[in-house]
Amino acid sequence: MDQSDNTSRVRIEAGWKHALAGEFGQPYFRSLAERIRQEYSQPGNTCYPPASEIFAAFDMTPFEDVKVVIIGQDPYHGPGQANGLAFSVNKGVPLPPSLRNIFKEVSADTGAPMPVDGDLSRWARQGVLLLNSSLTVRQHQPRSHNGIGWERFTEAAIRTLAEKRDNLVFILWGSDAIRRGAAIDRNRHLVLTSVHPSPLSANRGFFGNHQFSTANNYLVAHGKKPIEW
Repeated sequence: MDQSDNTSRVRIEAGWKHALAGEFGQPYFRSLAERIRQEYSQPGNTCYPPASEIFAAFDMTPFEDVKVVIIGQDPYHGPGQANGLAFSVNKGVPLPPSLRNIFKEVSADTGAPMPVDGDLSRWARQGVLLLNSSLTVRQHQPRSHNGIGWERFTEAAIRTLAEKRDNLVFILWGSDAIRRGAAIDRNRHLVLTSVHPSPLSANRGFFGNHQFSTANNYLVAHGKKPIEW
């Protein structure tokens, strides 16, 4: 998190900064920013992703370039994993089980080869917003930063996209993501849902959902370039 209350220094793409300007000045966001500063600066307390990458999803996928939205829960909580993009890990980091299952479904659905790494910045740069509901987490403590304000902020981002853009694809895996997409206008956007790609649920409807090809078919039908998954 930026070390100042001056939101002009928050590292976030200009279009997103404008779209979410109403959130930055609100008391809940100021309280959230202070809480995260304390969490990251407290001796002996390790949080992820690195502070410079907290807003990576917004910085890497400009507001006007978003074509697909994939919603995760909170960042990976193990050392070296989280990089600010939902489900993504940097090159050289072993694939987490959910991401491996995502790649398996991409390959089965589209014929694309299994990637050699889990860096999803290649998706983000094509217009896939990889947004976690909570943007930070303590090491080895999943969901430890839930309920402190992140959900309100990211729900505002989802709502703003749904209201100001047309013909987007929202991909919602698992009950948490599905709840966050409940208010999206299905007549204006394509909303795809399934169980989460976690090994605990992937065999109950994630594998074989064909959502990656379905998303691309929708994009092409609305004059947009498909994603190279």
